[in-house]
Amino acid sequence: MDDLFFTGGVFGGTRGARVVPLEKGVFPLDHECELEKKDYLNCMKTSGHQSETCREFSKKYLRCRMEK
Repeated sequence: MDDLFFTGGVFGGTRGARVVPLEKGVFPLDHECELEKKDYLNCMKTSGHQSETCREFSKKYLRCRMEK
């Protein structure tokens, strides 16, 4: 039964191939809305991570992401 785990399971899976996470910045949205993202993260940092304080920055960032 343990052999199934290492060979990718009963349906084949990756057959022992190593899974590698995606590199940061590979999606187009990672490079858009930079100003909004920086404003939001700066607000979170200066407010001690109080999300209520940064709600407007969060809305602007999410609005930008939805428009792209």
